[in-house]
Amino acid sequence: MRLTKDILAALTEYAQRLDRDVTLQLQEMSEAHPKREELETFLTDFCAVSDRLHLIHGDFALRGPVSFSIATEDGPTGILFSGVPGGHEFNSLVLAVLNAGGVAIKLDDSVQDMVRRVQEQLHFEVFVSLSCHNCPDVVQTLNQFALLNPNISTEMLDGGLFQDVVDARDIQGVPSVYVNEELFANGKVDAARLVERLIERTPGIVSVQAEPTLPTQDVTIIGGGPAGVSAAIYSARKGLKTTLITDRLGGQLKDTLGIENLISVSYTTGTDLSAALLTHMQDYEVTLKENVSVQSVDAHAEPKQVTLSTGEVIDSHTLVMATGARWRELGVPGEKENIGNGVAFCPHCDGPFFKGKDIAVVGGGNSGIEAALDLANIGKSVTVYEFMPELKADEVLIRKAEAKANITIHTNVAVQQIEAQDGKVNGITYQDRASEALHTEALAGVFVQIGLIPNSQILEDQVEMSRYGEIIVDAKCATSVPGVYACGDVTTVPYKQIVVAVGEGAKAALAAFEHLLVANPVAASEESTALSA
Repeated sequence: MRLTKDILAALTEYAQRLDRDVTLQLQEMSEAHPKREELETFLTDFCAVSDRLHLIHGDFALRGPVSFSIATEDGPTGILFSGVPGGHEFNSLVLAVLNAGGVAIKLDDSVQDMVRRVQEQLHFEVFVSLSCHNCPDVVQTLNQFALLNPNISTEMLDGGLFQDVVDARDIQGVPSVYVNEELFANGKVDAARLVERLIERTPGIVSVQAEPTLPTQDVTIIGGGPAGVSAAIYSARKGLKTTLITDRLGGQLKDTLGIENLISVSYTTGTDLSAALLTHMQDYEVTLKENVSVQSVDAHAEPKQVTLSTGEVIDSHTLVMATGARWRELGVPGEKENIGNGVAFCPHCDGPFFKGKDIAVVGGGNSGIEAALDLANIGKSVTVYEFMPELKADEVLIRKAEAKANITIHTNVAVQQIEAQDGKVNGITYQDRASEALHTEALAGVFVQIGLIPNSQILEDQVEMSRYGEIIVDAKCATSVPGVYACGDVTTVPYKQIVVAVGEGAKAALAAFEHLLVANPVAASEESTALSA
């Protein structure tokens, strides 16, 4: 694969940030491989952009002829790639080289400290699909782990090139992460979840903080999607001491490929919009705690208290909950135990694993029909199962699905069970709700697309919620607890849209500012005046 002139120009500019030489060590040929020439051309072009980049061949005890590792003058970094890191993984290679060459690692300082405390020898393997837009976050996080601690090494494997290993481990979804050849994480996972799993494996790396690690904050926002970032910007503009805590900036937004309904922006992607949110927020004094999760919240304390997975404690006069939502599960036998083995939630990530196979999509809303249309271009057949008598998707999507010869639609049916044999999904059992007759159809994969469930559990029994688990808010985003606000998809506000979430985040911040004016009018007034000056 030859790198284009535009990519080479961008690489040349990036390489100027290198403070030391970086060497890509390509495993010498011991056997023929159809991708070897492509990889060698790719790496030759990559290294040609800078005198600080070098490509050497040798026996480095790597997996095979399409494997290479990254080293510096200090020796191996522990970062390995098996496959041609194109597609979404190209950025993983670029960032690994930059970090190895001296560019600062962007993991939260507390996370870096924990990773450095790991004493066990850990070798991670990350099986990816080059079309998966979630996989790079995992690869990049583990690459940084390796750079921080010589006890850790990590290898990206293109699942399409190592089908024998994929088959041996019954891998049917990406990213699939192994540590010392034992399953570590499977399916959709982000940096915060990796940190949590690392803590579970080596709990001694957590340093419990007896005292808050920051001065008492005016506003602490939990959640880094459009609502959370909007709340952070509006809070900072009011001169308030503001902290935003998020497992990944962008939240569910990062899983959205195309966005065409954000007013004034004709088209963008979830990845690009997430990057734009971060850039905008960095114009203001916001303390960002990223790649960490919140373990507990005391909403009734004064000041309110937030405890993080790293052991850190943050005190804050007000809280803004912007924790969004997650995929809703069916809750039927065979679903949870087969996630990653035929049950999936992201058609863009896991669809390629079902090429030429029979696939099911559960859910007839927009997301379900869009998934069916995407999968119809990959699989042999796609069958949609919708609980209601009619599809809930937009008419334009329904017409497209009906025009596809390999899409079949069943309405007014209830999925009863996902069947599996030898650790792999092989069918689905559903009931015709009109006749109550049961039917079983053979298939290889089930994609669940039945909406989202609010991430409100951290405030369970502390604020009033709807029967769906949404945080109940008033017109100013206030919850039932004074000083606690909520915005975005986690709330009862209807229409879960990006543009709505942005507006609700701004409202929550302004309402928190009003609360602080009443609670401490002199301090809040001084802060606002200072900002205006």
